[in-house]
Amino acid sequence: MTLAPRAVLVHRTTEYEELLARHGTHGQAAFSLSSRGRSVDEVAERHHRTKRALAEVEAAVPLAWRRTRLERADLDRFLFGPEDVVVVVGQDGLVANAAKYLSGQPVVGIDTDPGRNPGVLVRHRAPDAAKLLPAAASRRAAADELTMVEAVADDTQRLLALNEIYLGPPSHQTARYRIGPDDDAYPAEAQASSGVLVGTGTGATGWLQSVWRQHASTLPLPGPAEPRLLWFVREAWPSPATGTSLVEGSLGPADRLRVTVESDRLVIFGDGVESDALDLSWGQTVRVGRAGDRLRLVT
Repeated sequence: MTLAPRAVLVHRTTEYEELLARHGTHGQAAFSLSSRGRSVDEVAERHHRTKRALAEVEAAVPLAWRRTRLERADLDRFLFGPEDVVVVVGQDGLVANAAKYLSGQPVVGIDTDPGRNPGVLVRHRAPDAAKLLPAAASRRAAADELTMVEAVADDTQRLLALNEIYLGPPSHQTARYRIGPDDDAYPAEAQASSGVLVGTGTGATGWLQSVWRQHASTLPLPGPAEPRLLWFVREAWPSPATGTSLVEGSLGPADRLRVTVESDRLVIFGDGVESDALDLSWGQTVRVGRAGDRLRLVT
């Protein structure tokens, strides 16, 4: 028996809901913000726009389909199925948050706040859902296959990300490690820095581009579907024991960056989600490169 498609509506708690959770009531939240010269009205209006968009998208799900809502905080505990159509209702970053848990399911990004969001990944509006969902389920919808990045540790821990992977200290202390190509023919360099960033073409619209600009790098930024990654070392520090000659580079489809930890503890997280991080200790090695998985984003 073939299962009917399931629409998984991914959303996140709004700023207004977070204010209510903190202050208890609308009035208390309004009073708290007004004492700081701010108004709760704009935050409440964004909340209502999001809820209207979520309700409109849910109403567009075909009656024969199964459906469920999924809050961002529950992504790591949810089991996606091959018949799922993932509908991200919110901001661009929410698509990246969901991407690491998927394995080829089509993703439809719905922008709840056009003009405020860049719309790089949430490319559609709520009224588009009625047409997009059936097309996505039947694989008739055009889609971009976006490159992802992965980190694989020597103890088999693995982390996926759509934008970028960050390896560094869990605090503002210095990260110490050895870095170089995953090739014994090339010597690794001992470094002390604020961490290493490895990103994709999708990430080149965000944090990766910021670091690229700070480096005044001449490396061309990759496109979202290119199988090429860029990596940068943040604030490398020269000393008698640490160097600064390997601070940026490009990784082709088969290339891997190898990092060996020389700190008590380093963490690796993807797309800014620090709560879902890998922990590495002294002597461990991690290899970072292009993932075999891709995000299938409906255009």
